[in-house]
Amino acid sequence: MQAARSSTRPKVAPTPFRLFKTFLAIGAFTFGGGYVMLPLIKRSIVEHSGWIGEDEFVDAIAIAQSSPGPIAVNIATLTGYKLGGYTGAFFAVLGASLPSFLIILMVASVFLGIENNPYVRAAMTGMRPAIVALMASAVYDIGKSAIKNRFAALLALLDTVALI
Repeated sequence: MQAARSSTRPKVAPTPFRLFKTFLAIGAFTFGGGYVMLPLIKRSIVEHSGWIGEDEFVDAIAIAQSSPGPIAVNIATLTGYKLGGYTGAFFAVLGASLPSFLIILMVASVFLGIENNPYVRAAMTGMRPAIVALMASAVYDIGKSAIKNRFAALLALLDTVALI
């Protein structure tokens, strides 16, 4: 089954510019960290573009989690390298990182003056439940792909209990 998915042709060729544009859009329109980005990354590079298969994506998540650094950047690196070598990895990482960098730069330049503003505090507090929901959605979505039998489900449950 995995071989069949890997051998299907992508809908659009993964050029460095397309990798950059894809990861730039993902980075620009997500808030809450790398795990929140996972469903968007999956939708873009697995379902929409067909650049990698679902099994490859689950494997990439496992590798990205075990590597140091942000998971979204690690997946961008792995995907970019697989699809375009060092150039693909560079442009995918640049696309994934640039929005966060620019947003943090802008926020840092003005946040020191408004950090105690009640509206800013209320907005930050209001975002928390949405971020938790997005992370739960990512866990569910990836879990559907990764848990394929009862043993895997038992292992996931034991890992969760051990983590808690």
